[in-house]
Amino acid sequence: MKILVINCGSSSIKYQFYSLSENRILAKGIVEKIGMKGSFLKHEKESGQKVLFEGEILDHKIGIEYILGVLSSVKHGCIGSLNEINAVGHRVVHGGEEFSESVFITDEVMHALEKFNELAPLHNPPNLKGIYALKSLVPDVPQVAVFDTAFHHTMPQHAFMYAIPHALYKKYGIRRYGFHGTSHKYVSNRACEILGVDPSTVKVITCHLGNGASACAIRNGKSIDTSMGFTPVEGLIMGTRSGDIDMGAVTYIMDKERIGTKSASTLFNKHSGLLGISGISSDSREIRAAADKGDERCLLAVKMFDYRIKKYIGAYAAAMGGLDVLVFTGGIGENSDITRTGVCEGLEFLGIEIDQNLNEGLRGEERIIGKRDSRVKVMVVPTNEELMIAIDTQNIVTELFK
Repeated sequence: MKILVINCGSSSIKYQFYSLSENRILAKGIVEKIGMKGSFLKHEKESGQKVLFEGEILDHKIGIEYILGVLSSVKHGCIGSLNEINAVGHRVVHGGEEFSESVFITDEVMHALEKFNELAPLHNPPNLKGIYALKSLVPDVPQVAVFDTAFHHTMPQHAFMYAIPHALYKKYGIRRYGFHGTSHKYVSNRACEILGVDPSTVKVITCHLGNGASACAIRNGKSIDTSMGFTPVEGLIMGTRSGDIDMGAVTYIMDKERIGTKSASTLFNKHSGLLGISGISSDSREIRAAADKGDERCLLAVKMFDYRIKKYIGAYAAAMGGLDVLVFTGGIGENSDITRTGVCEGLEFLGIEIDQNLNEGLRGEERIIGKRDSRVKVMVVPTNEELMIAIDTQNIVTELFK
C-alpha cells in the first residue's frame, strides 16, 4: 500500500510518500513560505536527488497541488498517476477528549475537529486545511487523522486533571492533554524492540527534545503522565516557550506590563524559553557555542534546560515506582551528546549511567549509550512520526475496506 503522509503547519507542508509493503520511502519534501513571497517546494527522490521548485504558493491547497504534481510528474515523480495513492495520513495536533486513537476521516469527524481549533489555534487549523485540500483534489482517496494527543489518553484522571474548579473542566475541557504522542509512542516501542523486551513489562521515560520539548512516563506500554499540558507551553524549557511557570508570575507580569491575554500568550510562547534566558537565540547549538565562550546568560540557559529535564525524569521515576529505560529523541536529544550528559549527571542513584565512549559524538543513530552494567538502559532512538502515521493509516484503511 502506498501512503502519503502530510504534516501541515501555518506556512509549510511536510510530506513523505511510503510504500510500506516494500519498506520504502519513495519521496519526501517540504513546501515552505506558503502565502509569502519566495515560496517554494523542496523535493527529494528515493535516490537522494533533490530538486527545488519556486512559485506563487498562495495557500495550502496550491501547496498540495504542487506536491501531487511533483509526485506524479514524469521527470521527478514516483507514480504514474494519482490513482496509485492508496491513502493519506495527516498529523493532527489536537484531538481533544473525543479522539483517543487515529480515525478514518468523515464529514462527522471533520465537524468534530473544527471544535478543537481553539485548543490548538496555531496547529489544528492548518492541519485541517490539508485535509480539505486533499478532499477537494483527490476525493476518492481515503484519509486518516493521527493525533499528537491520542497516545496520552491512557493517563489516569489524577494525572491529567488540574486543581481548578471542576466546573471549568466540565465546561471547557481544561485538563492536561499532552503532545508529541506519536513520537513518544514510536521511540518507546522501538527502544523495547531493540532491547528485545515486551513493552508491557517495562517502565520507560522518553525525552523528546527539540525546539518543542516534552517528557513522557510510559508504564507497561501506556502513557501515564507527560510534561506538556492543556497547551504545548507547559513543562520543559523549549526554544521560545517558557515551560512551567507560576501563574502568579504570569498575572503579575500582565499587570505590570499592562498587556492582555493575546500579548501574554505571545510572550510565553514566542519570546521565552532559551531565547528569553539567553537573549541571543532559540537554537540550542548557538547557545551552547556562546556558553563555551563564557557567555553567562547562555551558561544559565544550558543549566536550566538540563535541570528541568532532570527534574522530570526523577518525578516520573517516582510516579512509576522505578525505571528500566531512558530514551532521548528529537533534534537535541538525538544530536547533542553534551545535553544527554548534562541531563544524566547526578542520576546515578536511579541507575542511570552513561558510557561516554558510546555517547560522545553520537548524532542521529540508534544506540544504547548506558554503561553495560547500569540498571537503567539509556538509549538514543531517532523519532519517526511519519512512519507511525503511515502505519496507523494503513491499518485503519485495510480494516475498513477489507
